[in-house]
This record gives sequence, structure tokens and C-alpha cells, in this order.
Amino acid sequence: MRKTCLPLIVTPLALAACNQAYDPRGVDHDETLLSVSATGESEVRPDEAFFQVGVENFARTGKAASDANAEDIREVVAALREAGVPADDIQTRTVGIQRIQYGDRKGQYQANNIVAVTVRDIEKAGDAVTAATEAGANVFSGPDLRISDSEKAANTAYGEAFKAAKARAQAYADAADMEIARVLTIRDGGGAQGGRYIPGAPPPPPPPVAPVVRTQAMPEEQAGGVIQPGQTTSRVSVQVDFALVPK
Repeated sequence: MRKTCLPLIVTPLALAACNQAYDPRGVDHDETLLSVSATGESEVRPDEAFFQVGVENFARTGKAASDANAEDIREVVAALREAGVPADDIQTRTVGIQRIQYGDRKGQYQANNIVAVTVRDIEKAGDAVTAATEAGANVFSGPDLRISDSEKAANTAYGEAFKAAKARAQAYADAADMEIARVLTIRDGGGAQGGRYIPGAPPPPPPPVAPVVRTQAMPEEQAGGVIQPGQTTSRVSVQVDFALVPK
């Protein structure tokens, strides 16, 4: 009697079934996988202020509007320098001129020049705003209060998030009469620091761009010393996979 030999085909799925230790996260057959998500926070006093300030001029000709605008922005920048803001912390953001096609100023020209200002001593931010407005600035947006060492503040929050995840995992383990054997994976969930996003995996969408708000020059009693730093909260999340074993 003739015997036919059939080839033995072993699929990856069969191999996985035979291998009791197979798991993409490295869980052994005698371990239980526990995935925990947790958040952490840290509060830090901001030490920098960022704002945008500038001038807007109207005239019957483009040259007149542009010349007046250039003179006014020079005075604003000079006032900022006198208030202690170094040149490296004053950056042009917008320069424009256009002919107005509607409204009471139809036919006139509008020129604008806006600079971004970083004040690295937050106690002097109010004085810088006052100096700019007294020098003729009539466009202002901000301030955006920032932390110079933002990474340190975020890392403190991440440390708190991991502690919270481990404490939660311990609670699960105690309830199940088990113990934590090891940490398998840690996933960065990102978060936010005040109005700034902290990217994780995957990163969140970028924050919307704040519009430039036109204002009149603020009176001195309102402009100087009105910036209150408060506290900026860094809030982040993590996901941690733990391996649990019986006690």
C-alpha cells in the first residue's frame, strides 16, 4: 500500500498558541496584565510674560500712513528698550499697509506694525506694557504668562502621574490578592501647561491662534503693575502596563 506524506505547515498563529509566553508586551504565562491610566499635576509660578504690541495709522496716501507708522513704532520700541527689554526680546511680527475699501475711512490707507515682546522678569511686565502704550501703541494682545523652564515643570507632573498609576495598580493588586511583579510599558499621554499643549503619543492638535485685539492706550493707573502671575498648572497623563503575579 502506497503511503502519501503530506507536508506539515505551521502558521505563526499556531506558533503563538504553542508559546505560552507570547505577548507583544512581554507578559509571561503566569502573569496578569494590568493597564492603568493616570494623571499628574504640578503648579509653578510663571516667570516670563509674552505679549504683542504695535501701532496702527491712517492717512490719505500710502506713503503718509507708512511714514507715520514707522515713526510711531520706533518710539514704541525705544520705550520698550528704556523699560529694560533687550533688543533680542523684541521681534517684528506683522508689517502691513492696505487701502480701505469701505466704511468711514474708505479711500484712506491703513498701515500697521506689530512686535512680539518677551519680558523675562515678570515683575517688570506691567511697566513694559505701560511704556509701550504711553509711547503711542494702540494695538495690544496678551499677555501670555510662561514658565522659562517649562520642561522641568512638565517632568514634575509626569512623575506625579506615574506615582498615581502605580498607586492605582497597587490597589487593584491588593483587591485581587496579587502583587506587582514589574512594569511592562509606559505610554506618554501628553497634556497641557497653562495654554500650551504638551505633545504625547499621538500629539494633540495645535492650539488656536489668539487674535490680535485693537485697544486704546491704557491709562497709567490701569497699565502698570496689573499683571498677576498666579500659578500655571501642568497637567499630563500616562498609561502604564503592569504585570501582576499571585502572592
